Amino acid sequence: MSGVSQNVDRVHVVFDEPNLVANAGLVTVATLAVRLGIEMLINRTVRLTGRVGGANPGSKILTLVMTLVAGGSHIDHADMLRAGSTRRILPFRVAAPSTLGTFLRSFTFGHVCQLDRVIALLLGRVWALGAGPGRGRLIIDIDSTITEVFGYQKQGAAYGYTRQKGYHPLVAARADTGEILHVRLRKGSSQKGTIRFVEELIARVRRAGAAGEILLRADAGFWSLPLIETLERLDVSYSITVKINRSIRAKVEEIGDDAWVRITYPDGGYAEVASLAYQTGRGQHGFPPRTVRLIVRRTRLVGSQAALWPDWRYHVFVTNRHQPVVTVDREHRHHAVVELAIRDLKEGAGLSHVPSGHFSANGAWLACAVIAHNLIRWTGLLAEPDHPDRLTVARTFRTQLVAVAGRIVNRAGRLILRLPTDWPWAQRFRLILTRLRNLPQLA
Repeated sequence: MSGVSQNVDRVHVVFDEPNLVANAGLVTVATLAVRLGIEMLINRTVRLTGRVGGANPGSKILTLVMTLVAGGSHIDHADMLRAGSTRRILPFRVAAPSTLGTFLRSFTFGHVCQLDRVIALLLGRVWALGAGPGRGRLIIDIDSTITEVFGYQKQGAAYGYTRQKGYHPLVAARADTGEILHVRLRKGSSQKGTIRFVEELIARVRRAGAAGEILLRADAGFWSLPLIETLERLDVSYSITVKINRSIRAKVEEIGDDAWVRITYPDGGYAEVASLAYQTGRGQHGFPPRTVRLIVRRTRLVGSQAALWPDWRYHVFVTNRHQPVVTVDREHRHHAVVELAIRDLKEGAGLSHVPSGHFSANGAWLACAVIAHNLIRWTGLLAEPDHPDRLTVARTFRTQLVAVAGRIVNRAGRLILRLPTDWPWAQRFRLILTRLRNLPQLA
């Protein structure tokens, strides 16, 4: 046996150090939470008076949020905040998991809406500190996802079009930062609520300070005339994928060869785009016929792979923008970034699991996951404004800045958090903490 192996076997493990902090980097996110006044805002907005377990919602929500920021995915994981001296670096009273379970079950749909209002108000506060689009352009991507569950005790869970049992939430994300702007938990088989969701979304971002052009992108699951009417009424640009039916295919086949414009495409592929006018509606569902602009992209394989798919493949989307067809198509393809935000919300902020059998409790859990996700993104936006193009990913953020062991030391009445020597991201940690502490305190 080597000397290294013998050293490992000689390590004696004892859990007896009361001054250790397992996730000492939570002090950075906690500092931002204090500057944004989250606990007081929740206490003022979420009114659970008379509900069993509904007292002190601010500290309980923050306990769940910090658990998710630290990598937790279940209510029981909140116990990590109660270990050692972790509670001493957090600016709120940490609740026990059993208390949190009772608290979540006290929510009704109305209380979930109150918590959703907290997300909207926080968005306005953060954008007012300089992280918003201002008069610049705001690109929003909306999509739906499946939060898979197992068992028979999940209220509202059902099999949807993916044949997976779970919930089917709507998600709206800001394209350039990955912030979650709005969410709505739906039953697993539900495809409804898009119009109301979009109306709330646009009103929210404009109240938060978005004063410039708004572009909304979506896939074919959102294509409908009522949505188009709503977006035009709200003066919003849109770029929405359209399902290719018989009528659209016939129009596409009428496009002449001279109308196609070649675009840059990944190696091994060839692509062209074209634009055409298309009349839709036919007076159905109370909407008069209308002419819309369709952008058509056709692609095929080239080179040694061409035999696998020799025919053209078509992708069609509708837009009310008047820019050149190449520009519109390129920006529409970037809609795929919403998948990165959704994946980070699931894998990085605890949405891969919903803990309760109560639908409204899971709606509150979703809101907590959004706050945790956004706090991670906002920490990068507000503390590192000199890196606007840096993509903040929860797992990387947690590895570099949160999951670092520390020890609390009291020196002459001053608390000192001692962190490991030669920590690779120590300089970045200090810079972020300093800049967050320089932010104004919001009431």
